[in-house]
Order: sequence, then C-alpha cells, then structure tokens
Amino acid sequence: AVTGLSETYAGQSLGAEPAGQPYVLEPVMTYRVNLPGSADPAQVLPKLRQLEEEEPQLHLLWENGQIHIQMMGRVQQEIFRSLVRQRFGLDLTLSDQRIFYKETIENTVEGVGHFEPLRHYAEVHLLLEPLPAGSGLVFDTVCPTDVLDVNYQRLILTHLEEKVHRGVLVGGPITDMKITLLVGKAHLKHTEGGDFRQATYRAVRQGLMQAKSVLLEPWYEFCLTMPTEQIGRAITDIRAMGGEFDAPEAAGALSTLKGLVPASEIKDYADTLAAYTQGLGRMQLTLHGYAPCHNTDAVVAEIGYDPEADPANTPDSVFCAHGAGFTVKWNQVKDYMHLESGLKEKKAPQIITRNVRLDDKELEQIMEREFGPIRRPVYGVSNRPAADDVAIRTPRQKYIIVDGYNVIFAWEDLAAQAKDDLDAARRQLCDRLSSYAGFTKCRLVVVFDGYKQKGNPGEKSRFHNIQVVYTKEGQTADAYIEALAHEIGRDYAVRVASSDGLVQLSSLGSGVLRMSVRELHEEVEAARAEMRKHYRK
Repeated sequence: AVTGLSETYAGQSLGAEPAGQPYVLEPVMTYRVNLPGSADPAQVLPKLRQLEEEEPQLHLLWENGQIHIQMMGRVQQEIFRSLVRQRFGLDLTLSDQRIFYKETIENTVEGVGHFEPLRHYAEVHLLLEPLPAGSGLVFDTVCPTDVLDVNYQRLILTHLEEKVHRGVLVGGPITDMKITLLVGKAHLKHTEGGDFRQATYRAVRQGLMQAKSVLLEPWYEFCLTMPTEQIGRAITDIRAMGGEFDAPEAAGALSTLKGLVPASEIKDYADTLAAYTQGLGRMQLTLHGYAPCHNTDAVVAEIGYDPEADPANTPDSVFCAHGAGFTVKWNQVKDYMHLESGLKEKKAPQIITRNVRLDDKELEQIMEREFGPIRRPVYGVSNRPAADDVAIRTPRQKYIIVDGYNVIFAWEDLAAQAKDDLDAARRQLCDRLSSYAGFTKCRLVVVFDGYKQKGNPGEKSRFHNIQVVYTKEGQTADAYIEALAHEIGRDYAVRVASSDGLVQLSSLGSGVLRMSVRELHEEVEAARAEMRKHYRK
C-alpha cells in the first residue's frame, strides 16, 4: 500500500505502468438528482462525490443549488441508485433527461472585465480565439511583466483553469478555444485576492457575448447490422435523424450500415431497431466527438437560457465613481475601461500618389525610347477559304434502365398477375417494354433481382429488341443499376425507371435522369395508344 497520495484517481496509471485505454463511450446525457424530502443537497453532494472518485465515468454537476449527474442510460441509472441506497440509505430518483451540450466560438474577440467596488480594483483583457474541434481549452499570456506583475498573471491563469466557463447560448461549458491574457491592471493599495477572479470571469463572459457562438452536440459513430431487406428502413431513419452514412455493406443475408449521427436523435433507437427487425438487428455506438448542432435554433428556444440573467456568470463589469460602485452593461464596458485595447490594430500603409499629365505624343516617344519603333499591323482581306462544314454535335441515343420487380409490384395489373404467376408477369412486362422500345427507338434493359438464389451465376439474355438481366447471387438490382448507369452515363442519355429510394439516390449520384414507375407507365400506355392509331390507319 502507498500512503500520502492525494491527487490520484481510479484508473490512473503510476510509474512505468502504461496509460490505460480511453473509454469508448463518454456520458452525453445529464439528469437531475431528486432527493427525498428531508435531504439537503449541500450535505448529500459530498457523499456522492465519493462515488465519483471510485467510478471515473460518473460526473456530478452542481448547478443553482441542484445536483445533476452525467451518465449513459438506464442501466447506469439503476446501478447508481442501488449504490446510493446501499451506501447512504437514500432512495433518490433521476429526471429531466437532456443532452450535454458544449459551446465554442467562430471569430476572435477581446473580452474585458473590470471589478472596482469601493476599495477593490482589477481589470483584465483576454483574447478569445477559436481552435480546431477536439482541442479543448488552451490558456496563455502575452502580457508584459512591466505592465502587470508576473504573480498576478499566474493568478489570472489559475482563475481561468479553475472554473467551468459557461457559454451564452444554452449555458453549456465552452471548449475548443484559446484564451490569452493581453493586458491587466492592479492597484497598489486596493487590489485584493478575489478581485482578479471576478475580473477574469467577467472578461471571459464579456468576450463570449461579443463573439459568434456555435452550439456543439455529441455525435456518435454507429454500426447497424440487420437483415438485408430491412436496410432501406434504417437508411430512411438515419437520414431523418440528420445523420451521415456510407454505402451499405452486404455479407450474406445481413447488411451493415456505418456512419455518424447526432446523439440526441439516436439515443432511443435500439428499441425501435429491435422491433422492426424482430430482434435480429444490432447497434454499436462509439462517441465520435462534438460537432455543430444540427438544430441549434430549436435547442436554444427549448432551453430558454438568458445569459444576462445568470448571476453566477455575469458579463457586466463594476466601476467606481463618487465613492460607490456601479454596474456597467457588457456592451458598454469598452467605453469605461481604464486600459487601452490589447489588440493592436494594423494601420494601412500610407500611399502617396502624384498626377503626371502626358499627351499621346510624349507617351509614344517614351515607348519608342524604351522598346524601339512601334510597328503597327496592316489589316487586309484574308485569302483563307471558309470552312465548308461545321461540326454539329449529334444528340445521344436514349437508354432506359428499368428496375423489373419494382415496376411489376407497382403496376396494379402486373402485381395482381404476379400473385398467381410471377413468370407470366415478367413476360408481360418484357413484352410491353419491347413494344415501347421499338416504337420510341430507344435502347432498354430490364433488371431483375437474383441475389437471394444460392449458386445463381446471373444471366443476360435478349427478349426481342430489349436486354433482360438477372443479377447473380449476392448482387442486388440496385447495385447492378448503379454500376450500369455509371458505366454508360457518358455515352447515352440514360434514364432509370424505379420508385426505390436507393436506386433513385444512386442514379442521381451518377448524373443520370430519374423517372418513377408511374411516369414509365404513362409513357408506355401513351406509346401503345399511338401504335393503335398508327395500325388503324
């Protein structure tokens, strides 16, 4: 056993022991701790801090006389409540679930804080600069020691590090920012220990009020594994959540979807996934980090945080006049501050111009002296014969790719026929498309899924004047259509006929035109009507 260690914590590596692996998941949800009626939050908090020291993934927050806790979900909630009941005999509950948001800034600003009640004095100027995502908070000083004593500078840096500084959008902690001490001022007689603390906090807050703030929310890297026939539902859900994803990966009867999604949208998706996949779906989440919130306006309106009404994080400063202190609003502080701005504005260089008047003759003399005699070209009639032919770009031939089964089950008469005889419905579709292709003089290929048939090598055949394709095992019609459209898109005027969302999305990415099965049906019927008129004549 080792004694005398006061700054260690659970999970910390000492000596030659390699550092432990970071936690894959970080709590992104906060809950309010509801105590029994007779319990005092101020007395319960030190007890809960003991659990926080024992479990590094447990984070307690003290806000406005209430205890809040960060944790992942229902399992951790039950474990936490059980531990508190066993150790301290308290039967508490958790409520007010919400996402743990953070804030940063987009632009560089100077924050000024002044604290001068009677017989107190401190003024601090801070430079707030945005940093790349994941940088956290960085503190520095560029203040000359002949302007502010080095001990006061260290004190200001200590005050910057000791507090969780709140943003001005929802009151979330700030991150990804560099805060630099520019200048500061103390009084020989009146400056006391806590004066620079007040001035520093107010300078940070005043700078945040000026800056363009950005609300950050946690994003997860997700991996969804489910039966292939359910992957379309998952893509629709992720897109509705505002997520991003790569193309699905198929492996036998299962498909995998990977991407990024806001934690606020996917927090309860595990139950939904299990429901529509009959328990066959699996979801894995890993914290990706914090990124700009996808619905900032809605979150800010819902939380309703007023930065000017937060007494613990005020942006205003206190000045002294006629023996009494008075408060100055944050947007007027620079009119009262005692030090000049620490940001040195760059002055534009002074450009001196002189007007010199020269006539054309003088200019010509200068040009001849510098570059020699001026030779002006003599223009005449050209003897070159005019081109006989002008290349005219011919229009590209039309090419239509049809998602066979999608069309069959969308056209009512073919869908009814497919219930009794699917082969007959396929032949009927091919017959109609063959007549349509012959009348409109376009090239047409119809693609049918064959990926579920074991050992199926795939098949390509001709049906009169159109091409019929059955995909091989493991290859969907969607994938074949996407590859074909990408291959021939430059040489033909390609249109893809399908109402499947994935097919339409892939065709859009290949730069070809899309049309729904309803539009194809209208064109086929219109062609058949024209053919009947032609034959009657």
